[in-house]
Amino acid sequence: MMDPWQMAAQWGAGTVLAVLTATHGPAYRNPGATMAIGPDGRFAGAITSGCVEADIILRAEEVRRTGHPQNLRYGQGSPFFDLRLPCGGAVEIRLFPLRDPLVLADLARCRARRQPASLTVSAEGRLSLRDWQPTGCDGTDFRLGFRPALRFLVFGTGAEAAAFTGLVRGMDYDHMLLSHEEASLAPVRAAGSPTMLIDARFSPERLEADADTAAVLFYHDHDYEPTILRHLVRTQAFYVGAQGSRATQAGRLARLRELGLSDDALARIRGPIGLIPSRRDPGSLAISVLAEIIGLHGQRTERVKP
Repeated sequence: MMDPWQMAAQWGAGTVLAVLTATHGPAYRNPGATMAIGPDGRFAGAITSGCVEADIILRAEEVRRTGHPQNLRYGQGSPFFDLRLPCGGAVEIRLFPLRDPLVLADLARCRARRQPASLTVSAEGRLSLRDWQPTGCDGTDFRLGFRPALRFLVFGTGAEAAAFTGLVRGMDYDHMLLSHEEASLAPVRAAGSPTMLIDARFSPERLEADADTAAVLFYHDHDYEPTILRHLVRTQAFYVGAQGSRATQAGRLARLRELGLSDDALARIRGPIGLIPSRRDPGSLAISVLAEIIGLHGQRTERVKP
């Protein structure tokens, strides 16, 4: 799905933004969900599962014409009795014209640098950019927190590394495959993924792994792993995991302990990886590992401030 904030910046003057500011009872999306409606009627993003988007697009034309923001409520307690939410709850939406494109340009730069930030929408629909704070109401203002998107550093060779890389590429996650074998990189690169060859010139210190980065290793030759893992446990990566059985993991940790890694560092290395035990085919292993990582990232995003 197209990012509504990026599209709003691209569409510019005449764009109207709709931000979900509150939910009551069951709801399909969380506060902060955003929809951008371009001057030609194009839109990006969603507020519900499609229940009220058509009406929002119609009302955006009035906001565009008058320049006045609107605060709307759909569902329980709404004056729009003919527009119901199947979930039975209610949503509140702030609809306003884009009048601060330079703020969106600053937001885009922060996101490109993977720098956490927050965007405040005033009652009048004016935007201001601030340091990161979680999404929520602040008096009559509404604040949207933007953390860096989940990113993947994938290491390995063979079918498992290729399957996982293909899965995250298909879901449009930022990612890179790194391998000691050019034969493992070539087909993945041809499919559109960034790649890097690990050779004598490679230095792990070149890799930046911030607190929203997951690093996962898919090697059958575990001799490749120590150098990579010793670097990764010193980064901020929230997930560091490596393919293999419980016995493989025990041997991996014992070897790293001999190389001087502390117990705290070793505790950061996950294995076996994935939500579903003992997945052996590359496709189901990839799904299992991705589900585990997405779940952990979601938990982290809810409780951790940068």
